[in-house]
Amino acid sequence: MAPRLVVVIAIGASLLAQACVFVRPEQRETLADPAMTFGGGEAQAQEDHILSNREGALGANASAGGGCGCN
Repeated sequence: MAPRLVVVIAIGASLLAQACVFVRPEQRETLADPAMTFGGGEAQAQEDHILSNREGALGANASAGGGCGCN
């Protein structure tokens, strides 16, 4: 019975610990940057570049270069 109580208390504490944050209007411009979105175009291009340099292989994204990062 005690382990269940600990789990219930831990779940309850984690739900109550969530915070709401007020974002000032001047901060919204930075947070609304397309690079901040999940799967955004700029972020995907950067990820493709890193992967092509690290693996040293040409993928389906049509980027050229070797594994040394000197393209």
